[in-house]
Amino acid sequence: MENLAVEAGYLGAAQAFLVLVGQVPEDAWSKPALGDWDVRGLTGHASRALTTVETYLAAPASGPRRDGPVSYFLTVRGGTSPEAIAQRGRETGDALGSDPAGAVKELVQRITAVVRSTPDDALLATPAGTMTLVDYLPTRTFELAVHGLDLARALGLPTPAPLGPAISASLELAGAIGARLPTAGDLLLLLTGRTGLPGGLSVV
Repeated sequence: MENLAVEAGYLGAAQAFLVLVGQVPEDAWSKPALGDWDVRGLTGHASRALTTVETYLAAPASGPRRDGPVSYFLTVRGGTSPEAIAQRGRETGDALGSDPAGAVKELVQRITAVVRSTPDDALLATPAGTMTLVDYLPTRTFELAVHGLDLARALGLPTPAPLGPAISASLELAGAIGARLPTAGDLLLLLTGRTGLPGGLSVV
């Protein structure tokens, strides 16, 4: 059941992302969205949570074995410069072409079929090392959840209901990652409303 929940969370997040992209007005693709990204660049970056599943499955698996999403994020954390990430997002956004929503729809349909037809223990060649599909998918669910929220904020849209399970799973993953960092105590204080958050925002 746990593996089915991982797959369902990822595919639900993909559908929520598709819903959001489908609501982007034609004149809003160049609207500022997040950091250096406009809406197209943010959409391009988020779409990599779809394309990398297919790309990494097709590559020969090599490198150290990573046993889950926490290990993945701790390994890649800080490994790519923000400038390189921003540029890759812009390039991926440009590659979506004249119909970004249509391109994302095709991506979601294709990757949904790939995930549903691939065994959970299939190996992927990720930047952190070799991972199974079921261990890698939560990292992509996390990306779709966070950047889905970013996109909704940029467009002034409500969070799509299908994103709810992905947000819950991503909060758990974020906590597990945070607990392994030297700043774990500061993060706990942040989450409990001690500092740095809008008034009244706390998990307790």
